[in-house]
Amino acid sequence: MKSSINVYFAATLAALFLGACSQPSPPARTAQRPDRDPQEVVAGIRAAGAKFDSSVEVHPLRDAAVEGLLKQAHEAEAQLQPAQALSSVRKALSIAPQAPDILQYEAELLAETGDWRNAAASAQKSYDLGPKVGSLCARNVETLVQARSNLGDAAGAQAAKQQASGCKVPAPARY
Repeated sequence: MKSSINVYFAATLAALFLGACSQPSPPARTAQRPDRDPQEVVAGIRAAGAKFDSSVEVHPLRDAAVEGLLKQAHEAEAQLQPAQALSSVRKALSIAPQAPDILQYEAELLAETGDWRNAAASAQKSYDLGPKVGSLCARNVETLVQARSNLGDAAGAQAAKQQASGCKVPAPARY
């Protein structure tokens, strides 16, 4: 009887010792600016592309099925149903997985839902596959700035801001 108590005591002591040695999990990174409305952020991302003046713009040719799915996505987004819009965009991406403008649209919808980590990943993929000039590039970079900022990554946000200047291609000098 006494030996079983000693074994129990030793096992309990070992468990407590091992528990004390383990590191607690780090706190989850939360949004640095949770008071910002995600729809407002997305409007700012889109405005960055709209006001961006570059002499080079790249526009894709598209499959009709993809156009239909994107139309559905825009309609769902207009009705404030970002999850439904995201579903349509993902169907479009299953047809055209390397389309940088669709990836950027996915990033914007993810930002609208507050999924900053996946928004950043989608925007980065769009940037990597995209033309790296013009309004799409500006939207990619602004999405990365906003996502990294909202994830608490100030250095990453600053690095993304520095990429923005590369999106503009000045017009050639004319004589």
